[in-house]
Amino acid sequence: MKIVIAPDSFKGSLSASEVALAIEQGFSHALPKAEYIRVPMADGGEGTLDALLANECLTLHFAAVTNPLGEKIKAAFGIQPDNTAVIEMATASGLSLIPPLKHNPLQSTTFGTGELILAALDKGCRRFIIGLGGSATCDGGVGALTALGVQFKNAQGETITPNAEGLEKLATIDATLLDPRLAESEFILAHDVNNPLLGLEGALMYAPQKGATAAQVETLHIVLERYALMLSELTQKSIGTLPGTGAAGGLAGGLFAFLNATLKSGAWLVMEHVNLREKMQNANLVITGEGQIDAQTIRGKTPIAVAQLAHELKIPVIAIAARLGRGYYEVYKHGIHAVFSMINAPVSEEVCHAYTQPLLGSAANNIARLLALDLKK
Repeated sequence: MKIVIAPDSFKGSLSASEVALAIEQGFSHALPKAEYIRVPMADGGEGTLDALLANECLTLHFAAVTNPLGEKIKAAFGIQPDNTAVIEMATASGLSLIPPLKHNPLQSTTFGTGELILAALDKGCRRFIIGLGGSATCDGGVGALTALGVQFKNAQGETITPNAEGLEKLATIDATLLDPRLAESEFILAHDVNNPLLGLEGALMYAPQKGATAAQVETLHIVLERYALMLSELTQKSIGTLPGTGAAGGLAGGLFAFLNATLKSGAWLVMEHVNLREKMQNANLVITGEGQIDAQTIRGKTPIAVAQLAHELKIPVIAIAARLGRGYYEVYKHGIHAVFSMINAPVSEEVCHAYTQPLLGSAANNIARLLALDLKK
């Protein structure tokens, strides 16, 4: 029996590599003779660099950048053998970089992501993969674009603060000082969700997860609508309604407006880079998963992309999550045959994070024992 294990990371607990190993260890106790193929995955969000590094797809470099609250940090980016830069925006502008009590998408900025792009330009890169996900921001990319040379000014001609709060005062946009090296460059915007920038299912769907209050969501809605209109008028690109432009708090939309960019599912991009289709050939079972499986999973997250590929190859799919959220059963319509939570009793989030590895291994072992009743060979 051949079993392919292709999970995302469990955010805040285990990397995708560690998740895959824990699942294999749990399975192998019940199915010791099976062949296990571990393929750590990601969807453009946190863990994308780790997934490609685990599959020997790049080398790491580091740069001093600005975190979402304006503090200086060191962030990693990757360069592939063909000199393509791989930038995971979460390493510079991610929610995990700031403490929960300081989560505020009105004040957080993507400026550091722009600084990572500049660092890769300095290394001679002219082809970029930008992983979009795990952001602390809802600034529509104004921070990153400011770092790259776009000027955003208020009615008095003063430069605005490069965050969503600053966008409330935006009056003019001038891209004449955009770094000229960007005109020679190609960008693939690898989004973790396919939401557009605007609308009920737009970028603001995730704003409460980043600390936004109901009043702030209303403010952001007004701000982003006006911003998207200005971008569209300036660039003649349909920014507000294009699927994927809402990823990373609208960073995808902002970058798409000014760069030579295409939008692509981050999970599918990673699957191509790690040759998952080839590794799935002749498999009897695929195991995938992520920290929480819920209704949002179907919007392009790793488990769904893995399941879609497995469906093409007529391979059954089981997903394991730390927990199951509202609407998780929607994944059954998208190629996943069964979903399991690793939690076997009421526990706090702190306990769940502390014991993720043994809980995950135990859940995997129980699933394997059930399968062994019929599939053992």
